[in-house]
Order: sequence, then C-alpha cells, then structure tokens
Amino acid sequence: MENSATSSKLFPVSWDQFHRDSKALAWRLADKGDWSAIIAVTRGGLVPAAIIARELNIRVIETVCVSSYSPDHKRGDIKVLKKINEKILTENNFQANSILCIDDLVDTGATMTVVKDLVPDAHVATVYAKPEGLINVDTYITEVSQDTWIYFPWDTELQFVPPINPSGV
Repeated sequence: MENSATSSKLFPVSWDQFHRDSKALAWRLADKGDWSAIIAVTRGGLVPAAIIARELNIRVIETVCVSSYSPDHKRGDIKVLKKINEKILTENNFQANSILCIDDLVDTGATMTVVKDLVPDAHVATVYAKPEGLINVDTYITEVSQDTWIYFPWDTELQFVPPINPSGV
C-alpha cells in the first residue's frame, strides 16, 4: 500500500477545492434518487456529508466509524469502531436504496467493502476515487492514480515556502 512517504505523486487539496468537489458530487447525486439519509464514513466522509446534506436537504446523517490507517499512514486491518444505528436500517421511512453512503476517498476499496456489507443497497459516493476501489463506488467526482497520495485540507496548514532563488525573499 502506498503512503505519503512512498507515493510517487502528491495531490494537495485546498478547502476551497474540496468544497467545490463535494458540491459537484451533490449535483451528480441530485437526480439519482430521493435520498432519505446519509451515512458518513468517518472521519473523511464527515465534511462532504455535511455539504451534500445541505445541498440536497437531507436532514438525517448517521456515521459508521471505521479505522483503516495507522498513525504512520500505512494501511492496517479494517476495524469498525462504531456501527450504523439499526433504526436507519429498519424504520419504514429509510429504505436501504434511498440511503447515501459518503466518504472522501475510495482507495483500495477495503473500507467500502466492509461498509457495503453493513448496508448492501446504499448508494456509495466519494469525492475522489482510485482505480482499485472503483468497483465499490457508485458515484465519484475525480479519479486519481493508485500511486497518488491525497493531502486533504484537514491534513495540512498554510506555511511559508521560500522561492527557488533565495535572493527573492
């Protein structure tokens, strides 16, 4: 599995770009169904879920808390830390095919395989997608190569970068 230290390509995403891409995802989803709820895959799915909920007027947002990366950005075992509230899956006003499952990225698809086992009929949407994970996503905005490491805006801070020519400071 690639990580930020071994990826040959880096793709930094600003807050502004992530908001635009999340809103574009909402536009794509607007005509695909009559959505009753969103399940955000935490943590990365929280921000796009909030944007999509606002844009599509979806008032019910649930989370499934999944851990798949170690602190050193290496893929580890998939752990479900918090399951989906059973009411979402059993109440009449929440049909499984009217539920959106939102994440920031599908990488290898391992996390989404676990989530899809929990809600098999949900519509899976991600802002970014890598080729290995495409089989587990229904709608996405931008595909990036498998060897690309995405730096999301919550992973970075603005900082000074000196110019190429040091006398330009």
